Amino acid sequence: MSDTVQVLAEPSPFPLIAGKTALIVIDMQRDFLLPGGFGESLGNDVGQLLAVVPPLQALIEAARAAGILVIHTREGHEPDLSDCPPAKLNRGAPSKRIGDPGKYGRILIRGEYGHDIIDELAPVDGEIVIDKPGKGAFYATGLHGILADAGITQLLMTGVTTEVCVHTTTREANDRGYECLVVSDCVGSYFPDFQKIGLEMIAAQGGIFGWVADSATVIPALEALGDQR
Repeated sequence: MSDTVQVLAEPSPFPLIAGKTALIVIDMQRDFLLPGGFGESLGNDVGQLLAVVPPLQALIEAARAAGILVIHTREGHEPDLSDCPPAKLNRGAPSKRIGDPGKYGRILIRGEYGHDIIDELAPVDGEIVIDKPGKGAFYATGLHGILADAGITQLLMTGVTTEVCVHTTTREANDRGYECLVVSDCVGSYFPDFQKIGLEMIAAQGGIFGWVADSATVIPALEALGDQR
């Protein structure tokens, strides 16, 4: 019995390998997704991100059922902002910057309500949560070590936003030798044009950063992998 299931993806089939595949759920936090939060305060349409939640819920449940390692990330900073460089802190509208008071607490500060993951996608006991100070999930975190220790070589990439934290993490992973499949309807951007182009960039030039497929294709593959356990 094979321990690998091929996912029909662009630009070519992607192998899901039992024991070597992990699902990465990037920054599905209240500050970014909820009405009145940081993302909306900057003039963004949070509905574009909320559309990701139902398919991502289904994908996470399929991954859990298949015994796939699920890792969540949260972007945020220490309360004293010692890990937030001026080049990042000074971005955005002056009245709404990292550390400022927001509807859900201080914006992108660890321990605040808005920094945490939305209820619908909350991690279950035993799942890893990576707190990251940057856009990429490998920068200043232990993610690479966690994946290496678990023998992971294949990553299913999901979360927000497509062109920023998802892209950055996918590129970081690619440079470290991981094979990445971005699940197209489980990543989201505030900007539809960025979503379209961001996905096209992943699979361009024969998969320069990775593969792309939607959850309707990935979930049956996860179920088939689970059936082989």
